[in-house]
Amino acid sequence: MSRRPILAANWKMHLLRADAEAFCEALTAEPDHPGVDVVIFPAAPLLGTVARGLEGSAVALGGQDVHPAAAGAHTGDVSAPQLLDAGCTWALCGHSERRRDHGEDDALVAEKAAACRAHGLIPLVCVGETLEERHDGRTFEVLSRQLGAILDAELDTFELAYEPVWAIGTGEVATPEVAQGAHDFLRGELRDRLGGARADTTRILYGGSAKPGNVDALFQGDDIDGFLVGGASLDSNQFSAMIGSLR
Repeated sequence: MSRRPILAANWKMHLLRADAEAFCEALTAEPDHPGVDVVIFPAAPLLGTVARGLEGSAVALGGQDVHPAAAGAHTGDVSAPQLLDAGCTWALCGHSERRRDHGEDDALVAEKAAACRAHGLIPLVCVGETLEERHDGRTFEVLSRQLGAILDAELDTFELAYEPVWAIGTGEVATPEVAQGAHDFLRGELRDRLGGARADTTRILYGGSAKPGNVDALFQGDDIDGFLVGGASLDSNQFSAMIGSLR
């Protein structure tokens, strides 16, 4: 099954307005990126800047997080309607840093993904094991549990990102064989629960220290459909080079 490749930039808590403007100007200098979907996930204060910078291009915008409620007394949080109003079509749900820093559990991540679908956003749901869980041989157990919560929510659509937590921000990266093995397992879980058609069309991104030097090898995996990029996405030249690798 041929799935359209996707490259997503997670800027995390990086960049200021001038940086975002320069990045968007460089990225949109080439108006289209044929054959590749591109999504930028900036920090919330930069959403308006990036939305203006991407205007007229095919590059999509997403929020780094979303609250399950549509509105209310939730200081510091952002709702799905607010993300839509800012120009977003995507939202990250359950990034490992949210799970770690804010104690987000599987049930909350599923609520966030459901809120996305209730308001027309595409949730990019992140799953992945820690170094301790990997050493304990629990990788597939963790992935099954995290994905299971999403599948129980019966969403009409979502995309996945596999984040080996031990490879995020460490400079380490899963070998192509390890990454493909995790993606193959996730694809199998999707097939068992949702059937072949949904399993074959749901994209699974790799999200563990992806950069220009390793994406070519990783992208050879049959079930690796693109990348959720952290540090390398802060440099427009590196990010553009990665887009080129996926074409």
